[in-house]
Formats: sequence, structure tokens, C-alpha cells
Amino acid sequence: MIRFSQPPALVPGDRVAVIVASSPCNQTKLAGGVRALEAAGLVVDVLASATAGGTEYDYLAGDDVLRATDLTNALADPAYAGIFMAGGGYGAQRTLELVDWSRIDPARPKVVVGYSDVTALLEAIAVKLGWGSFFGPMVACDDFHQGAGSYAFDTLMTMVTGPVAELRFPDARTIVPGVAEGVTLGGNASLLAAGLGTDTSLPAEGAILFLEDVDEFPFRMDRIITQLRRSVYTDGVAGILLGTFTECGDPRDIERMLVERFSDLGVPVLAGADIGHNIPMQTYPIGVPARLDADAGTLTLLKPAVS
Repeated sequence: MIRFSQPPALVPGDRVAVIVASSPCNQTKLAGGVRALEAAGLVVDVLASATAGGTEYDYLAGDDVLRATDLTNALADPAYAGIFMAGGGYGAQRTLELVDWSRIDPARPKVVVGYSDVTALLEAIAVKLGWGSFFGPMVACDDFHQGAGSYAFDTLMTMVTGPVAELRFPDARTIVPGVAEGVTLGGNASLLAAGLGTDTSLPAEGAILFLEDVDEFPFRMDRIITQLRRSVYTDGVAGILLGTFTECGDPRDIERMLVERFSDLGVPVLAGADIGHNIPMQTYPIGVPARLDADAGTLTLLKPAVS
């Protein structure tokens, strides 16, 4: 397992970059999200990828070189304490092909936040740089633009500005009881499966594995989970935390499949965490030693997610 470095906590006056590694984002929501970050005391630079429309394809923000250049520059520039992704969609894996990792100092971790397609990026910076990161809301998505007072925005800012001891999931359901300890990993299940066999895939051995997804037919969701099982990805996993699986068919059928696919692994499994798509989401830290209590519905962080 990688030894993760945690980024310094963000403080007022820190400069952060807003970029896109995937698809074009909603520009109205982007502007509102930038104002929310500025109201929190951060100095925000919106890089070109965040405002780019489709060029090669309408589902990609700018071209691959633009997105990879913005990502490399933001990760490498010591002026930036954090990188907030503006949106997801599709394209992060194309972006990763062109990132110049040699320019980035692994000894200078910084806050990196995003979810959905950004899972590929969060996994990559873990493998290439050993940095912890944050599976959390994005600047031009959901209710981020509402800023302070928004559950997603508030829980994110609490996570990246100071120590958080515990995440609670009062509406979660115990699938397999028990307590497990491990380093937090995971993200969007489709992206984790798509990364298998690449040089940025990070198997979940010894980890507390979080999974969520959106907009998949039930049989495709089954195939994705089964692919993770059949590969080495889930071998030796310590515990599993399941978030939302919105627009993936009848929720009862999806949960039945998830129970059937994971309950035989002999590890604690907790379903129904409020992390994922189309909900006011909590932020899930990646690369942090933690204790999952599937009976109590809690994830206790054994080390701060920020230093």
C-alpha cells in the first residue's frame, strides 16, 4: 500500500486553481462556484480548460493538450495550495495520458477535489505522487454555487480547512456487520474498472473501499462490479462503503446485486452513504487511515485528512 502524504489545510488567502480534466462545464454555475470559493477567503484562478467548450468532440473541454497542460501546471506550480475541479463527464483518462509527472514535486502535496470522472485523476495522483485527495463536490456542479449554508459546500470546506474526526451516515444500511480498519480508497466504480491494467490503477488490498456510480443500466453495473471482483482490485479489501447509485435502475435491484456481489467477501459492508451523484454529498477523503463501523454507520478518520 502507498504511504500517503496529506496536503496542508487551506487557509484564507491561499491561491487555488479551478480546472477541467473532462467535459465542458456549466459556465453560470462555474461563476457562482468561484464566488463561493472567494467568499470563503480563497484567491481563485480559473484556468482555460474550465471555460473551454468542445473542440475535438463536444464531450471534451478543449483538446487533450489544453486539459493536460492546465492539470500539469496546477499540480506543479507552488503558488497553488489547491486544485478544485469544475466538473466531470468524460475525458480525465485521455488527459492523464499527457500529464508530465516529472514536473510535479511529490514532496509538495496540495488539496485536490473532485468526483465522478475525476476518480481517474484522484487515483493517478495517489499512484504517481503519493498524495491524499478528496472525492467531493465540484465548482460548477450541483449546489456548490450556493456556497456557505450548502451542505455539500460546508462539509467540503470543513474537511479541507481543518481536522475532521468522523463521517456519520445516519441513513446507511448495514449489509455485513463488523468493524474494519484500512486506508480510504475508491470513487466512481466505472472509472475504477476502466483504470484496471493502466499504470495509475491502485488495488484496494487492505483498504476501506468506497464505491458509487450514476446512469448505468443494472446489467452494466453488475458487469462493472464483477470486473472489479474478477481482477485483483478487490483482493484483500478490508471493508466496503457504498454511496449512491442514482439513475442505475430500480434501487432495490441495485442494492440486491451489491449485497450479492459483496456479502461473500467476509468484510464489513455499509450501504447508503450520502456520497455520490445528485444528492447533497459529504466529502470522502482518499488516502487516510480510517475505521469503518458498519453497525454504527460511521467512518472514523484515524489521521487528519489535511496536515
